[in-house]
Amino acid sequence: MIRYDLRCDQGHDFDGWFRNSEGFEGLRKAGQVTCTHCGSPSVEKALMAPGVSTRDLHTPRTPQETALEKLREQVEANSDYVGMSFAAEARAMHEGDAPTRAIHGEARLEDAKKLLEDGIPVAPLPFRSRQRAN
Repeated sequence: MIRYDLRCDQGHDFDGWFRNSEGFEGLRKAGQVTCTHCGSPSVEKALMAPGVSTRDLHTPRTPQETALEKLREQVEANSDYVGMSFAAEARAMHEGDAPTRAIHGEARLEDAKKLLEDGIPVAPLPFRSRQRAN
């Protein structure tokens, strides 16, 4: 997985994880990579420094880290990642306009609040998906 620093045409900075550079380009050209702040589909890679891990690779993981990793694996294996389309997909399934299935993805805070206000059951995950924007 590759993490890119991204910037939209409105100047918002955010990051995204992609399987590889071709995956990023394909999704971006298809309009599937959108700004997490304003939803703009006009997104480019920003300049970034290489990431260097400061964690000792031999340090054992805490029970909490292990539990979160298991939860992440279960969610990713048993649901479809829908990216920034999460709110629209959840609403369409709730209203019967789309087949019901397990999904996970990204949503702006105001969109998530509106789903809950409208009685659509959603819950935040305690991690970011590795499939984010991927």
